[in-house]
Amino acid sequence: MTQDVEMKEQPAPSNSVPSSSPSTLHHLKEIASLIETGAYDREARRILRAIRLTMALRRKLKASVLSSFLSFALTPGSEAFTRLSSYLPKEDENEMEVDTATSTAQPPAKHSLPELEIYCYLLVLIFLIDQKKYDEAKACSSASIARLKNLNRRTLDVLAARLYLYYSLCYELTGTLSEIRSNLLALHRIATLRHDELGQETLLNLLLRNYLHYNLYDQAEKLRSKAPRFEAHSNQQVSHGFLLSLSLNCKF
Repeated sequence: MTQDVEMKEQPAPSNSVPSSSPSTLHHLKEIASLIETGAYDREARRILRAIRLTMALRRKLKASVLSSFLSFALTPGSEAFTRLSSYLPKEDENEMEVDTATSTAQPPAKHSLPELEIYCYLLVLIFLIDQKKYDEAKACSSASIARLKNLNRRTLDVLAARLYLYYSLCYELTGTLSEIRSNLLALHRIATLRHDELGQETLLNLLLRNYLHYNLYDQAEKLRSKAPRFEAHSNQQVSHGFLLSLSLNCKF
């Protein structure tokens, strides 16, 4: 009798699934919110933080995750959505990652912010490079740079600097680094006109690397001697010092 009572008092095994950690898609949505806030408040430090958080997720990026995120962040059928989706391998719809934490309570957000669009370019580009799909990455990087040329927002400077690095890397990995030298010079002039000091410094390092790659030492020295020197750096530029060292050492 006592044994029967004791057995009844034992808790029944639970059929509920233990709460799992937030999905990669959920983290990307949080990063998108951070970028959106930074864009509206004109706080580049938030966008810098978004990039750092993205680098921590880099190994978890999959085509299915990116497809779901593009559907969340961009308007399906838009030029950016169509182009970026074309770079991703086709996935079974059943493999598309769903963010269960927000899918029922929050409808997909359709942002039109240039910062978020450029971030989507960066995400897809990182994925393609890590998958060693260098031809697709080259095309994606060129498309992102073409889009950047039409945008003049200081909150884009942080994202643009990172894109410049991967743009150069894609052409270096495909043995066509000389093809973008004139474009890097044009981008440097644009950054100068827009008073984008971070862009100027990043592109200067990429141009020097480009010249040295082909042993064009005289041209590299001429460029370096004429380049402006920034004696005082903003907090944003100090935080991005690692980006400039990356461009010299190719540790992207």
